[in-house]
Amino acid sequence: MSKVYLVGAKLKSKILNNWELYEQGIILELDVINKSIKHKVSYFSPSDVCPSVNPSISFTAATLFEKKLYVGTHTEVLTYNNRFEIENYFSLPMFNDIHHVKPRDNGNLLVVNTGLDMVVEVTKSGEVVRYWNVAGESPWDRFSETIDYRKIPSTKPHKSHPNFVFELEGDIWVTRCLQKDAICLNEPKKKISIGRELIHDGVRLLDKIYFTQVDGRIVIVDVNSLKVEKEIDLVKITPGNQKIGWCRGIMPLKNNMVLVGFSRVRPSREVMPDGTVKWKGQYGHSPTRLACYDLSCHKLIWELNLEKFNMNAIYSIN
Repeated sequence: MSKVYLVGAKLKSKILNNWELYEQGIILELDVINKSIKHKVSYFSPSDVCPSVNPSISFTAATLFEKKLYVGTHTEVLTYNNRFEIENYFSLPMFNDIHHVKPRDNGNLLVVNTGLDMVVEVTKSGEVVRYWNVAGESPWDRFSETIDYRKIPSTKPHKSHPNFVFELEGDIWVTRCLQKDAICLNEPKKKISIGRELIHDGVRLLDKIYFTQVDGRIVIVDVNSLKVEKEIDLVKITPGNQKIGWCRGIMPLKNNMVLVGFSRVRPSREVMPDGTVKWKGQYGHSPTRLACYDLSCHKLIWELNLEKFNMNAIYSIN
């Protein structure tokens, strides 16, 4: 594998609410051999599928499948061909805060519709096949089928905040960030319990599934037992980076090597009892970057700063 695609977003110049932060989606191409990066796509969502005030525009976690990149914005699903031309596009009123898009072998797409705590299976033309509420509720108990959620800036607080979907032997699984686990949508009794901290990803290589935790840990789960086999604390093996950044996005390679994404820590807004607003977080510490680790010897091999290429948040490595 010589080329890898990094999917994310460029920050706006102002410090805003976390649902208003980004101004455009970004896709970069990395040549893994010589560590060179090329800018491939800058994307701006059309106004009719965004909130009217301060919309956040970014790409979220994508899937590379048969030389096509399937990717979502907060309210859209796009398919890029290998020339990075948009080959397919749709947006549905139920879409709010999409976090991941994954094609299935049957030709349909799985869309993680985070704002509605849902996973939606759709055809490539955007026709809904079925949907699941990942909190175990009826999908429309807390939401309305008549509302255009693309125009709503945020539906937080979420009950589960699903963020990544994957398949194991035909079963559909999704990570639930707030429950710190992954559940099987076909058989709800099946679950991968991880715990401790918020999780992302769910990328399979051979008989292992790789998850990230936002504070800088990799969790490796055995496919057969669905049990945690190993945890690696990247903070401990990253020189000088105790404030390591928001860890999200992983690509396991052969020979115990992994690529991991880190996004600059975003500020969070807290309203104080007296009505004043306080911003918290280590904003400006540790740039958004891609890192390569050797897990066999617990060593950081190299890092690439992505902010010089206008990427201030990374969602997936493909």
